Amino acid sequence: MNKTYKIMTFGCQMNENDSEKLSGLLKNMGYTPTEDTASAGVVILNTCSVRENADVRVFGNLGTFKPMKKKNPEMVLAVCGCMMQQPEIVKKIEEKYPQVDLVFGTHNIHKFPELLGNFLQNGERVFDIWEDSDEIVEGLPTDRKYPFKSFVTIMNGCNNFCTYCIVPYTRGREVSRLPENIVAEVKALVADGCLEVTLLGQNVNSYGNDLKSGYHFADLLRELNQVEGLERIRFMTSHPKDLTDEVIEAIAECDKVCPAIHLAIQSGSSRVLKKMNRRYTKEIIVDLVTKIRNRIPEAAITTDIIVGFPGETEEDFQETLEVVRKCRFDSAFSFIYSIRTGTPAATMPDQIPDDVKHDRLNRLLEALREISSGINAGYDGKIVKVLAEEPSKNNEERLAGRTESGKLVNFEGDAASIGKIVDVKITKAGSFSLTGVQL
Repeated sequence: MNKTYKIMTFGCQMNENDSEKLSGLLKNMGYTPTEDTASAGVVILNTCSVRENADVRVFGNLGTFKPMKKKNPEMVLAVCGCMMQQPEIVKKIEEKYPQVDLVFGTHNIHKFPELLGNFLQNGERVFDIWEDSDEIVEGLPTDRKYPFKSFVTIMNGCNNFCTYCIVPYTRGREVSRLPENIVAEVKALVADGCLEVTLLGQNVNSYGNDLKSGYHFADLLRELNQVEGLERIRFMTSHPKDLTDEVIEAIAECDKVCPAIHLAIQSGSSRVLKKMNRRYTKEIIVDLVTKIRNRIPEAAITTDIIVGFPGETEEDFQETLEVVRKCRFDSAFSFIYSIRTGTPAATMPDQIPDDVKHDRLNRLLEALREISSGINAGYDGKIVKVLAEEPSKNNEERLAGRTESGKLVNFEGDAASIGKIVDVKITKAGSFSLTGVQL
C-alpha cells in the first residue's frame, strides 16, 4: 500500500492551519509526505471560496488528476475546505469529476481518518459535508511547517454577513474556544520550541462574545503575554467595527504582542461600505487609524481592499484612494470584486465591467506602492529584530524573516540563525521588502 501523501492548500491562514492538522492526522496514520504529486498515495486539495479565481484554480487542478490517476490507479484524491460547503460545487464534483474519491468540508476535518478508512475498505466514493458545527474540536495533531512558529485558531466562523462574502456560509457562526484551552495549547507549543504564535479567526476582535463570560480578545492577549518562553504574538484578522480601545491598549502595553494590525477596511466609501454591510464609515476608519498611531506609533497597519464592488462609482473609488492616503497603510491585499453565488452582492444591479475594475486596481496599487516605499524608506540604516525563518526565495544564500511589525527582510546571515530572533541592520528599503545584514 502506498502510504505517501501530498496536500495542496489554497486560501488563507485558516486553511494553512487546517492543512497542518490534516498532515498531522496522516502522519499519525503512518503516512509520509512527498513532493511528487503524481506518485502520491493520498492527495488532498484544501480549497478556498473567497474569490472566483481560487475556484477556477481548484477545478483546473482537478482536471489534471484524470490522466494522473490512470497512471497511478491506487491514488486517493480528496477535496476539502470552504468550497465544499457550497452544495452546487459538491454537485459539480459528484457529476463531472469522477476522479475525486473523497469530499468533506470545514467542520469535520477531525473525521478524515475515518472517512479515508471507509473509502479504502469499501472503494465507494465518500461525500461527507456537515452544514454547521457549534464546537471546535480540540487536540488534533498538527504537523507544523516551522518548528519555531505556529498558527493557533482561537475561534471559527463569522457573524457579520458582509454582502460580498461567502465565509459565514462556509465556516458557520462564530464559536470561540475556551481561553484555558488556548493558553494550554500555546504553552505546549512553547515547550516544543515555538517562539511565535499567530492567533487566527475570521474576526478575532469578536473573540469571546459567544462565551458570555466577560472575557474578550484583550484579556486573551494579556494572558498569553504572560506565557514564559513565548517571544511574539500576532493575530488576524481585525474587523474595524470591533477593534476596541481595550484591544489597542493591550497591544500597546503587552511587550510580546507585535505592533502589527491587519485592519480590513474593504472600501473607503461610506456609501459602498453600507452596501457591503460593514457597519462603519470612512470617518470611523480614519479616526480609528489615527487613534492606533497615536497610541502605538511604531505600529504597522495593513488592510484588505475590494475594488469594483457593484455600484461603485469613480467618486466612490476616489474616496477609497483618499482614505488610503490619509491612513498610510503599510501594505494591502487588494482584490477585484468577484461574484460569490449565494451572497446578496451577487444579484445586485450595476455590476462593474472588468476593464474598469482592472483600471481601478492598478491605480490603487500604485498609490499603495508609493506609500509603502515612503514608510519603508524610514527603516534604512536602522537595526531591527528579525525572526529568521528560511532561506530567501530570491537568493538562497540569504535568509528571510520578519520584523516585529511584520516587515519582510531578506538579509545576509548565518543559516544557523534560522529559528532565532537576530539583529539585522537594514541596508536597502524597497517597496515591499527590506534588505539587510545580520549583526
